[in-house]
Amino acid sequence: MARRPTIADVAREAGVSVATVDRVLNGRERVREDTARRVYEAAREVGYHAAALIEQRLKIEMPEIRMGFVLHKERQAFYQSFAREIAAAAKSASGVRTQLQIDFSASQSPSETAELLLAMADKAEVVAATAVNHPAITAAVSELKARGIPCFALLSDFAQGVREGYIGLNNLKVGRVSAWMIATAARGPGKVALFVGGHRWHGHELREAGFRSYFREAAPQFEVLDTLVNLETRQLTYEATLDMLRRHPTVRGIYIAGGGMEGAIAAVREAREPGEVVLIVNELTPESSAGLADGFVTMVNGTPLPELCRELVGQMIRVAGAGPSDLPGQVFMKQDIYLPESM
Repeated sequence: MARRPTIADVAREAGVSVATVDRVLNGRERVREDTARRVYEAAREVGYHAAALIEQRLKIEMPEIRMGFVLHKERQAFYQSFAREIAAAAKSASGVRTQLQIDFSASQSPSETAELLLAMADKAEVVAATAVNHPAITAAVSELKARGIPCFALLSDFAQGVREGYIGLNNLKVGRVSAWMIATAARGPGKVALFVGGHRWHGHELREAGFRSYFREAAPQFEVLDTLVNLETRQLTYEATLDMLRRHPTVRGIYIAGGGMEGAIAAVREAREPGEVVLIVNELTPESSAGLADGFVTMVNGTPLPELCRELVGQMIRVAGAGPSDLPGQVFMKQDIYLPESM
């Protein structure tokens, strides 16, 4: 039978005395937080039976930060993953206890999102959201800022000059990468289609700009059709894709700059053979993974959610209590790219 780890094992692993470990365990005297944290990590590493007790004592002495999040479309796999990664990042944050309030906006309506943001004023001291770029959103973020509550923009920027910061992908670059893939993988010159969720999504506008600029500069043999708006809905994207493929038989590539990819995948499956149309979508979900597997999706642009959420939670902890800054910034995460052969 394996020997049960002892306090001495924890002390040796943590590089402290047995008496220090005892003080952490029993709370007899105050121990520096970094030392207590080292003892906890050592206890967990060696499998000491009281590691959970040490963690509990650490949390009692840590300051608590109330964080609020407003995301979109609770039933979508991507936003479900987003919420899980936020919770995981908050749980693993060092030196603080976190209390989370995660709400979801069912639509793209600026008024609905603005209402959810304003409601966070009584629930959180720092906020982050996915939202369209609209005066109603800017007004809500301004109101939060006036009350000393910083607000971060996620994935698609909004309320520039008012929000605390933007954390997400470099959307201009995402659009150019998507255009490059279509130009590289397409079976000859022809037409290219582009869908955005709506013209108020700042990130979609940037993706469209990057997409079109690449074709103008590097692949003029392709004609980029007028941009289609799909409101990020599956059915509208499905119907519009089928109609577009019928009217333009020489379409070589389709880029879904926002949501609604499920409809495009279904339409291309119905109307074309695998690889006949280069289809670029966003975020790795069961639907996009299946599309990669059967050859109807050529590439998936992915957001590295674990890294993004760790960065986000770290920044939220930094500004909580300090109030909004006068120098809002941007943090660009490295884009994930998924191809059939990389799965």
